[in-house]
Amino acid sequence: MVTTRQRRGEKEYTATLLRRSFREGGKVKKQTLANLSHLPDGLLELIRRYLRGERFVAGGELEIRRSLPAGHVSAALAMVRRLDLARLLDRSPSRERDLALALILQRVLAPGSKLASARLLGQSTLSAELGVEAADEDDLYAALDWLGARQESIEARLARRHLVEGELVLYDLSSVVFEGRTCPLTALGYSRDGRRGTPQIVYGLMTDPAGKPIAVQVFDGNTQDTRPSRRRSSA
Repeated sequence: MVTTRQRRGEKEYTATLLRRSFREGGKVKKQTLANLSHLPDGLLELIRRYLRGERFVAGGELEIRRSLPAGHVSAALAMVRRLDLARLLDRSPSRERDLALALILQRVLAPGSKLASARLLGQSTLSAELGVEAADEDDLYAALDWLGARQESIEARLARRHLVEGELVLYDLSSVVFEGRTCPLTALGYSRDGRRGTPQIVYGLMTDPAGKPIAVQVFDGNTQDTRPSRRRSSA
């Protein structure tokens, strides 16, 4: 790296060039690789020292205190943006919307309970990406209430996105075992997953012909396929 100075009248012009020397046909030639004149003096000095062989961070001087998985989070967030999922949940940005997105993505990345999700959020870059680093299980349960209040509007947006007038829709009932004791919907009924003698709830899912979910309903655990009883919302 060389610095040249030229004086024209009362003004002096300085140019800092990155050059290399090479031999061609028995002659030594020089080639300018870059003009570094626009760089600040401090950075030029660092480049000079580096070219002289000085290394500013030697191997072993860095200690990794924490390294969070990020690749799978980036892939999931890219799909969220592609699907415009945030605006599907609610058109206005909010912490509740970010928490709901965190719940959905954590369910995709590592399915688990709300308590497990609260613990796992900090074990990847997901919470930082969505700005919900301090979220606990109470925040996640509150986000579910927020999400449930918007179920009908979300389903309406899904219908507009995936259905056309007069199109065929698919609907079926299934059941899932319920371990708690306080849900008023739990009851003994026909177990579609072969878990007889255990309390369950029944849910119905409507999709478009390609299987994209449009709406969901939750029913009493003893609901028969042909006669759905009272409807309860679930997000």
